[in-house]
Amino acid sequence: KSFLLTQFYQHLERSGHGERVIFLNFEHPDTFPLHQADALYAYIKENLGDRRQDEKIYFLFDEIQEVDGWQKLINGLRVAYHCDIYITGSNANLLSGELATYLSGRYVEIHVFPFSFSELLLLHHAEHPRDKQALFEDYMQYGGFPPVALLENDALKQDVLKGIYDSIILKDVSLRGQVANINVLLKIASYLMDNVGNIVSANRMVKYLNATGSKTSFDTVDKYLRLLENAYAFYHVVRYDIRGKERLKTNGKYYSVDPGLRNSVIGRPDTNLGSQIENMVFLKLLQSGYQVFVGKYDEREIDFVCFKNRDVKYVQVAYQIPSGSDRELQNLLLVRDNYERIIVTLDFAAVGTREGVSIIHLFDFLEQTI
Repeated sequence: KSFLLTQFYQHLERSGHGERVIFLNFEHPDTFPLHQADALYAYIKENLGDRRQDEKIYFLFDEIQEVDGWQKLINGLRVAYHCDIYITGSNANLLSGELATYLSGRYVEIHVFPFSFSELLLLHHAEHPRDKQALFEDYMQYGGFPPVALLENDALKQDVLKGIYDSIILKDVSLRGQVANINVLLKIASYLMDNVGNIVSANRMVKYLNATGSKTSFDTVDKYLRLLENAYAFYHVVRYDIRGKERLKTNGKYYSVDPGLRNSVIGRPDTNLGSQIENMVFLKLLQSGYQVFVGKYDEREIDFVCFKNRDVKYVQVAYQIPSGSDRELQNLLLVRDNYERIIVTLDFAAVGTREGVSIIHLFDFLEQTI
C-alpha cells in the first residue's frame, strides 16, 4: 500500500501538482503530534493557507487508523475542500462502521496485494525460460512483498520478511486487537502457515493447542483467527456446495497473503510443495478478481470454485499427475455444467486437454490473464 501511495505521489509531482498535495505517513515519528484529528486539521489549514475554492487538493494519508477521530475528519475534509482523498490502512474493518456511514456511495475501495508472479516477471524483465524458473523458485521461497522483491541478497530478504511478519503479528494483530496471550496467537499463526490448503476448524485447533501446553478456549481461538484475517495475514475461504449451490457454514481453509511469509515462519520451503502451489493458485485467482470458495460435490472436494460476474471456473491443483491417475480429473468430471474446468500442475508431461478439462502448467497459469 505504501509503495503504491508513494508512486501516486510521485506521479502527482511529475504532473505539476506537488504544491497541492499533503502526503503523510502516520507511522513516521514526525507525524506523531498529528495523531489527534483536531491537531491534524490545524496542520492542514496552516499548510494550505488561502486556497481558491476551485483549486483541487490531494490528501494522501498512509495508515490513517493511527489518527484518533479520523473518520469524522475525512468526511469534514471532503466538505471543506475541493479535493481527492486517498487513505490506506492495514485492517479489513477500515471502511466499516462510522466511515462507511459518512461516505456511503462516495468512495472506491482497492485491495492491494503483494506482487504476483506475473508482476515479478515484468519487474525483473524475465523472458528466458531459465530466468523464469529462477524467479519462480525465488517467488516460492520469498514471495512478492515489494521491499523483498527489490533485494538481491537472500539473507536480507529473510530479515525483511521476518520484519514484515513481526509487524503484522505484533502491531496489526496483537496491539490493535488487545491480544492477551501472544504465545497462543503465534502458535495459531504458525499452525495456519503449516496447514495451508487443509480444512481447519477452531475446535480442532483448541485441542491441538491444549495438547501442546498452550491452554486456551474456543472463544479465544475464534477471536485470534478473526484478527489474523482482518489484518490480511490470511484469507479464510469457506466451502461451497456445488450441487446445492450454497455456502457451507462449517470449517474452511486458510491461505497466506504471500508465499514468503509461510516460509519465514515454517522455515522449510522445500516441504508441502502441493500446498504451496495451491496457495499461489488461490492468490492468482483472488488477484484476478474472482470470489473464491472451496468446492464440495457430495463427498468429493474441488479445490476452488471461482465466480466473477457471470464467469465460473472450477480449479484443481496437483503437484504431479501420475501416469494413469484420474483422481483430480474425476472430481472435475462430476460437475456437468458448461463452465471451464482446469487442473493446474507442475507436471509438464501432463499438460494438455482431457475429456474437456484443461491441464495447465503452473507457470502458464500464474503468468496469463484469467
